[in-house]
Amino acid sequence: MTRDDFRRRADLVREIPLEVVLRCWGAVRDQQDKLRWRTPRGPLSVTGSKFFNWHSCQGGGGAIDLVMHLAGWDARQAIEWLWQRHGGSQVAGQNPAAASDSTSSGQLRLPGSSLANLERVRRYLRDRRYLCAKILASLIDDGKLYVDGRGNAVFVMVAGKPNRPIGAELRGTGSRVWRGLAPGTRRDAGYFWVGSVGANRIVLCESAIDAISCFQLQTQLPEAQLPGECICISTAGVRPDAPWLRPLLARRYQIYCGFDTDEPGEAASRQLINRHPSIERLRPPHQDWNETLTKASQ
Repeated sequence: MTRDDFRRRADLVREIPLEVVLRCWGAVRDQQDKLRWRTPRGPLSVTGSKFFNWHSCQGGGGAIDLVMHLAGWDARQAIEWLWQRHGGSQVAGQNPAAASDSTSSGQLRLPGSSLANLERVRRYLRDRRYLCAKILASLIDDGKLYVDGRGNAVFVMVAGKPNRPIGAELRGTGSRVWRGLAPGTRRDAGYFWVGSVGANRIVLCESAIDAISCFQLQTQLPEAQLPGECICISTAGVRPDAPWLRPLLARRYQIYCGFDTDEPGEAASRQLINRHPSIERLRPPHQDWNETLTKASQ
């Protein structure tokens, strides 16, 4: 990467809203003070693009400064992390807040399906993500996965026994990293899931692709120490809690937190287990379940 390329990348990710970054790190907005966020580094006050940590008396401006503060990284590490998470949505001119957390109260608008793009997306998921063709075919047949007119993979999020759609995770399959949620998605109302119906074990993953990868690894990689027959659920982004989690715990599911092994994943895992002590940590052998699957398949 040239110096000019690096500068352009930095200029793009610097404008990512601080709320988007904070949610990725498992931060929670204070219900009494909407400008205050609870983070693993202590409470932060956020005003526009500025933030201040009252415990450490440190502050800054922009997404790069915020990630440097939360992670203790240098600027290059922070820019790389932001680019991997949100860079594609910035380049594509998307609103990264909507791409990361579409909690709009508006009507759900699932994208239309496109059979013309189906084979291309199948190849992406099979050849680049190493997802099993048989599992993909089953998800497509069940209506849990389809392809839209832009060539995005659409992973349908559902709620209740009728599996009523409440939203969808979107994953770009082109050369640039991009992921988001369908407009009107109610992320707190449901989730994408894959697994063995009737299983009493659940693994929480950060994305639909990770959930499929985790489910696939049950038989493909015994050393991953997965809990056997299970259901894998995507939380559609790293998050320290979800309203639909308590009913699952009440039904005596054994739940494992399989978030990524990066700092946001570890921080959210700690918060989740503090709130629900019966949940156990299950770390992917590599940074995430898809990376683990990819390395095991090559």
